[in-house]
Amino acid sequence: MSPVELYDTTLRDGTQREGIALSVPDKLRVARAIDELGVAYLEGGWPGANPKDTEFFAAAASGELALQRTTLTAFGMTRRPSAEAATDPQLAALLEAATDVVCLVGKSHVRHVTEAIGTTLEENLAMIADSVALLRAEGRRVIFDAEHFFDGHELDPAYATAVLEAAADAGAETVVLCDTNGGMLPHQVQTVTTKVVDHLADRPVGVGMHMHNDTGCAVANSLLGLQAGATHVQGTINGGGERCGNADLGTVAADLALKLGHDVMDEQALARLTPTAHAVAETMNLNPDAHAPYVGHAAFAHKAGLHASAMAKDPMLYQHIDPELVGNGTRLLVSELAGRANVRLKGAELGVDLDQDPTAVERVLDRVKTMEQAGYTFEAADASFELLLREELGETAERFAVESLRVIVDRGDEDDTRAEATMRVWVEGHRSIGTGEGNGPVDALDQAFRAAVNGALPPLDRISLVDYKVRILDDGAGTGATTRVLVTSTDGEGDWQTIGVSPNIIEASWKAMADAYRFGLRRAALREHA
Repeated sequence: MSPVELYDTTLRDGTQREGIALSVPDKLRVARAIDELGVAYLEGGWPGANPKDTEFFAAAASGELALQRTTLTAFGMTRRPSAEAATDPQLAALLEAATDVVCLVGKSHVRHVTEAIGTTLEENLAMIADSVALLRAEGRRVIFDAEHFFDGHELDPAYATAVLEAAADAGAETVVLCDTNGGMLPHQVQTVTTKVVDHLADRPVGVGMHMHNDTGCAVANSLLGLQAGATHVQGTINGGGERCGNADLGTVAADLALKLGHDVMDEQALARLTPTAHAVAETMNLNPDAHAPYVGHAAFAHKAGLHASAMAKDPMLYQHIDPELVGNGTRLLVSELAGRANVRLKGAELGVDLDQDPTAVERVLDRVKTMEQAGYTFEAADASFELLLREELGETAERFAVESLRVIVDRGDEDDTRAEATMRVWVEGHRSIGTGEGNGPVDALDQAFRAAVNGALPPLDRISLVDYKVRILDDGAGTGATTRVLVTSTDGEGDWQTIGVSPNIIEASWKAMADAYRFGLRRAALREHA
């Protein structure tokens, strides 16, 4: 098998996803994370096109970005029509970026040449050849992206192919076939790529793939292009990009390494796929896709009782790979679809031995099914589920109980809305009252509870809320709908998730918060006795 080069364009194409705007420090952080994967090329952006990308490359050139395993690449366009390559400002910006490799994009679709950039077909070929030749003369390696190649080949295959020849003959080491509109299907990609590879076989140039996901086929198209003879593939971490995104480079890499036997990543890099995907998503202020192949939180999650029962005998009976190979893990979900094996194995995962009570599993199953009918879901709330298990086993000692709570929201002008809460709380047998003021009901509840506790539970000082999500469960009920609240909390050493459900959003919030406090207090007690 020919070696395959992985080319990451998260910092350029990936940032074209709607709602993404990375700062220069963000881009540096993402670049360092991707560097650990050891991809062949990391495209940093488009110097000269915007100030942030220019600043990013300046920071990289100054030594602020010390890449260890990947080659930084600058991206830009060919020279303008009827201009000299030597005086073109875009090419000058690419040279100033001081990268060893430059990726140039040029038109390969006749209508884009004549209508989009308004020049002749002959001039477009000259623009490509002149630009590649200038960069090569300045000591740069060049990769050429043939924009709209597949659509262009469908309309005029001879001209689309001539574009590749112009780039290759001028010194480009790889010509990349781009499905810019993302409309190609796998059989089309394989057929065209095979023709291109055969046609260019007598030239010292590689063929690459750059696929968009508008038909949902970007990963499949990339793999079939490689099987047709391409040796270079471009994509983004988490599949980000314009419209429906680009090929997910992590999925492509895992497929190549674990399914097709290509040496595109070593074991250590593969094991970083999941944490890298999540770190990039976090930096981009995105929620990681729980159902993403290989790296999703649910990629190896098992809910059906039949699955869990089989996995108790052999985990690989319902998994296509060992999830640890990509830095992920098996998760056993407890839901209305669960069987006894789910509950027992999930308990073991959480460190709870349910076999000590012969009826515990059945009681837990009955309770879960009743609670899920009311709107609970424990798939994303392991802490609440662990508390439920321990309660059924009689292992929980309530250190506090709330007798009553009241919340008032006082609205002044638009910039001065405050909430006030009062709570009556029993703390280890003593009744106290606390009041608190916050910028909203949840903050006020937290302040009132801490005031009522009044230092009697010292570990509370380390517990804080870090994320809060609300889901409407019966949207047809309007403002009277039941709400589900998921809370993520931390004590500085770890995070945990808890859940609350109620038609009253304040009550749902408090239930989730109360579980968070209980779980955090238990963690602290375990540390004290360790």
